[in-house]
Amino acid sequence: MGHVFPMIPLAWALRAAGHEVLVATAGDALAAKDAGLPVVDLVPGFDIKVLYGQVLRDNPELAKEMEAGMKVTDLRDPVVLSRLALVSMMLTDGAVALAEQWKPDVVVESMILGAGHVVAGKLGIPLFAHGFGFARGGGLAPRWREYLAAQFQQHGAELPERTGYIDIAPPSMLHEQPTGWSMRFVPYNAGGVLPDWARRTPERRQIIVTLGTIAPIMSGLGPVERLLAAAPDIDADFILALGSADTSGLGAMPSNVRVVDWIPLDALLQHSPLLIHHGGAGTTLTALAMGVPQIALPSGADRYINAIAMHDSGAGVSVEEDELDAALIDRVLTDDKIRHEAGRIRDEIAGLPTPGTVAARLHEFVVQR
Repeated sequence: MGHVFPMIPLAWALRAAGHEVLVATAGDALAAKDAGLPVVDLVPGFDIKVLYGQVLRDNPELAKEMEAGMKVTDLRDPVVLSRLALVSMMLTDGAVALAEQWKPDVVVESMILGAGHVVAGKLGIPLFAHGFGFARGGGLAPRWREYLAAQFQQHGAELPERTGYIDIAPPSMLHEQPTGWSMRFVPYNAGGVLPDWARRTPERRQIIVTLGTIAPIMSGLGPVERLLAAAPDIDADFILALGSADTSGLGAMPSNVRVVDWIPLDALLQHSPLLIHHGGAGTTLTALAMGVPQIALPSGADRYINAIAMHDSGAGVSVEEDELDAALIDRVLTDDKIRHEAGRIRDEIAGLPTPGTVAARLHEFVVQR
């Protein structure tokens, strides 16, 4: 979900402009259907957690790295690419068959996948990679050609000739120029019926806490345990948005802590002075778009990339799990510089080209032969 959700605003902008959009995916990303988009399940029964579980069982050294909190700093790392390629391999056959039937004019694909390169190369149509955070995607195309060599050969495809990239990271937060076209990040956190308390301005400060969907499974609820120990010493209420995570082992909650099911994060942040989270790309960008200071506790995958970018920007801090305590939370809550930088980046994001503008530009690119 974390990689398909950032693409939904562009998908809807294309639909609003009168274009047909079809989402081809699998597993948890089928949640795109809840955005009112037509979705095709390319791999029925696909479960990425089961796939990665098998990978870890087959590769004990990788399992040790994951348990230690593997710090991904470059998606072109062979260990990372080999994991990502497994997903693309499973998607490719279904994606090619669907594309031959549906006959798209362009493929827009998450930057961490390569199946779309096979599709676009086989059909002779443009391909646009779509970023999802602060991980950089430049130079991945030739690596997909290498890692998916059997799929390219099977389908008689080469890399597409006309390509582009849509970058949703705020340019000032990058250590290099944006890749391709910059686009405003518009939070999409799925829909939901907001409870009454979530619509009202709270009487006390209300700090939001989330670990996303994958981090609790892979890394546990250690950050929440640290938070529960600190919460009684903070003059604020804490909202733990943990979804389906098993919280039975956490024991009794302090009086100022509430556990809730999934509620759209941007709605929760409307009245919050702070977000504490796992460093997920969509979570980090949502807080940035809302101008909300952050404390990130990255635990693996691309989360360190996002957390470090946020930390370096001054819009919050990134710390290790054992550094989270009441003193740190109080410091971030009262730091005027952090609030100022968070507001500055919010304004920067608001000034970037909208998904509607990028959709129009994409159409012009496609029709230019």
